Amino acid sequence: MIRRTLFRCFVGALAFALLVTSVPCAAPAADTYDISAVLPLTGSVALLGNAVAKSLALVEDNVNKSGGINGRPVKFVILDDQSNPTISVQLVNRIVASKAPVMIGPSLNATCSAVAPLLKDGPVGMCLSPGIHPDPGSYVFSAAPSTLDLAIVTARYAKKRGWKKIAFLFTTDASGIDGEKVLKQAFASPDGNATAVVDVEYFAPADLTVAAQLSRIKNSGADALYVWASGTPSVTALRGIANAGIDIPILTSYSNATYEQLNAIKGFMPKELLIPGLPTMVPPDQLARGQLRDAVAAYYRAFQTAGIRPDVLQTSAWDAAQLVITALRRLGPNATAAQVRDYIASLNGFTGVTGRYDFRAIPQRGVDWKSSVIMARWDPAKDSFVSVSPIGG
Repeated sequence: MIRRTLFRCFVGALAFALLVTSVPCAAPAADTYDISAVLPLTGSVALLGNAVAKSLALVEDNVNKSGGINGRPVKFVILDDQSNPTISVQLVNRIVASKAPVMIGPSLNATCSAVAPLLKDGPVGMCLSPGIHPDPGSYVFSAAPSTLDLAIVTARYAKKRGWKKIAFLFTTDASGIDGEKVLKQAFASPDGNATAVVDVEYFAPADLTVAAQLSRIKNSGADALYVWASGTPSVTALRGIANAGIDIPILTSYSNATYEQLNAIKGFMPKELLIPGLPTMVPPDQLARGQLRDAVAAYYRAFQTAGIRPDVLQTSAWDAAQLVITALRRLGPNATAAQVRDYIASLNGFTGVTGRYDFRAIPQRGVDWKSSVIMARWDPAKDSFVSVSPIGG
């Protein structure tokens, strides 16, 4: 009896051992290469942050389908700064402490400006706002034309249109302060000094009405009005313009060139809404044949495949992420912040959806008004922007 029992135990143990050894061992998954992205998923500009997150998700998918970074899958780790500079600082302090070589974001002038001093020794920070003006040689980059570039194209277009007078309406936040500086500079230059600035008005982002300011603008005799505001403040301003009966061309920031924002102002859309912005604002067939047009067409296809209609907000992170991935693929996953910075700073000839980059000629940005800024007009009948200028205005 004892022998029979021992035999059964032996057979059971042998069967279990054979079962275990017959199961193939799964190869361990490669560790992801995590890249932090500080975005405003909530707060006053949540629309921007969520659009950028969709863009990064597509970049992540495309990069991983083509081998990741030396075989390691990329993962963008999204951190919500709630559109708040104080929270941006808290999040970036953690990234700095982790010794990460690179990060994406933040997205706003105010949040990028708040975190820039934290990046004096790295990581490389790809700010997604055109309103920041990084020091040459620093770890802060912005893969987009500057607000001054946008202002120059605006001034050149005003001259082309024969506008003799223009008025400005600025928010009183960091973005508005920068906007006033660059627009006044552009319209004082040879590109724009044929157009006189006849009125400059201000309003706080939380203001519910701008009726008094618009009354003065209406009486100024301006041929056009630039509303330097985005998000909810721009809706307040544009609604006020309609209520005031101002019937002149209206220009505004390209952060407003989103389908959700355009739908929000549908009931009081200006007769002519113009935006100096990026090549991706218009369909690829409106761009000159070449590498830029090809890049924009590929960008459109990527989003359409994912069932997303892209607008300009997705653009802000697309090239920034591609530049970072290009650097890490070249340098390897163990690259330091200094190596990534130096690689990007020396990069020339990379064509993205924003333009052809030359960081040696244009430090910290790679593109300028000559290579990446167009003037576009919203066409409600086509439900699309149409180009009204070549690259450079």
